[in-house]
Amino acid sequence: MIAEPFQVKKLKLKNRIVMAPMCQYSVDKEDGIPNDWNFVHYVSRAVGGAGLIIMEMTGVEPDGRITNQDLGLWSDDQVPAYKRIINEVHNHGAKIGIQIAHAGRKAEDAKQPVGASNIPVEVLPEETKNGKLNPPRALETNEVERVVTSFKEAAKRAVKAGFDTIELHGAHGYLLHQFMSPSINTRTDKYGEDLSRFGVEVIKAVKSVMPQEMPLIMRVSAIEYIDGGYDIEHALKIAKKFRDAGVDVFHISSGGEGLPGKKKPLNSPGYQVPFARRFKDELNVPVIAVGRLETPQVAEAVLSNQDADLIAVARGMLNDPYWGLHAIKEIDKHVTPPKQYGRAIR
Repeated sequence: MIAEPFQVKKLKLKNRIVMAPMCQYSVDKEDGIPNDWNFVHYVSRAVGGAGLIIMEMTGVEPDGRITNQDLGLWSDDQVPAYKRIINEVHNHGAKIGIQIAHAGRKAEDAKQPVGASNIPVEVLPEETKNGKLNPPRALETNEVERVVTSFKEAAKRAVKAGFDTIELHGAHGYLLHQFMSPSINTRTDKYGEDLSRFGVEVIKAVKSVMPQEMPLIMRVSAIEYIDGGYDIEHALKIAKKFRDAGVDVFHISSGGEGLPGKKKPLNSPGYQVPFARRFKDELNVPVIAVGRLETPQVAEAVLSNQDADLIAVARGMLNDPYWGLHAIKEIDKHVTPPKQYGRAIR
């Protein structure tokens, strides 16, 4: 299964392996433009056999980044550097998407973070470079509408750059997640009355500038771990509205909204796969599973059991840029590597 091709709309993948988005915090000039580190990082995973690479969380606004060292897509000046990466990834037979997002109240370097509400987020000191996060300010209604436009403009640039797909980051406590969470969104305007509204507006805005044949992916947290956080039934209810608004594929993660309470993430191999299965069964759209799937046999089991359509590997690909080739060799006992590596990977 892991080596089998997969297609959604006109996105054709050579296998079921996805490189999950992982921030590199490597933009030293703080201009949001990918540099040589980003180029080598992503192209090496294309050489290494990934079918789909999803570039790291990329800010739709400067203050929408987690840190000032993150990628951005708020200016046309940023587009050429992405084109360079995309073209070389394509030369090695992989497809590439980009995850666009706004960090909201988790923007570490913003002088005044913004969020769905003014509720601060609790994090462990070691989880941020400054040891703490500044309290957020609730976005005004007209500001929310402006952020929707920022997502739209970023998506337009992603299409111009040549990406094969776009992913919206609606998980891990970032802005899209903040609006859909009853524990975080305490607004009394239209974006508080309907917790799906902001996400739906972003989806429709992004879809309006995407080619019809290009699929839209959305990453969501299936459950929250904070005390009083939402359960999977709430996530499914919201996700159905997102699907109807235009999401073609869901990428299923969990948590990230704050410090876990009584409920803790298991962090065991495949611990989030049951969430992916629920989404796949109830929404009837392709699903990407993620979370400790770096053991090839575990990844293969997820696919062969039809718990998900694609498997995403994160830390496993930081550890091994050629994880895709090695996993296919492990499962299928045969792999076709780049000719330059044929003496070693065979």
